[in-house]
Amino acid sequence: MARTNPRTKPARNEVARSGEEAPNSVWFKPVMFGFMLLGLAWIIVFYVSQSQLPIAALGSWNIMVGFGIAFVGFLMTTRWR
Repeated sequence: MARTNPRTKPARNEVARSGEEAPNSVWFKPVMFGFMLLGLAWIIVFYVSQSQLPIAALGSWNIMVGFGIAFVGFLMTTRWR
């Protein structure tokens, strides 16, 4: 097993990345787009069902719930690398 000298600089392709510069996990992009599409689908279902779905007791607040879910997806885009 070869030992490396701790005083030497790492090779160019071995440079450690900090948390800020590291690429996102594999699941990040599908979850991000999933939130955006789920929020859009929530609003569409609300309009198409004429205020009966997804949760009839919320009434017009279903629009805010849909926008809130989609907003989480849009907030995730600020962390996408």
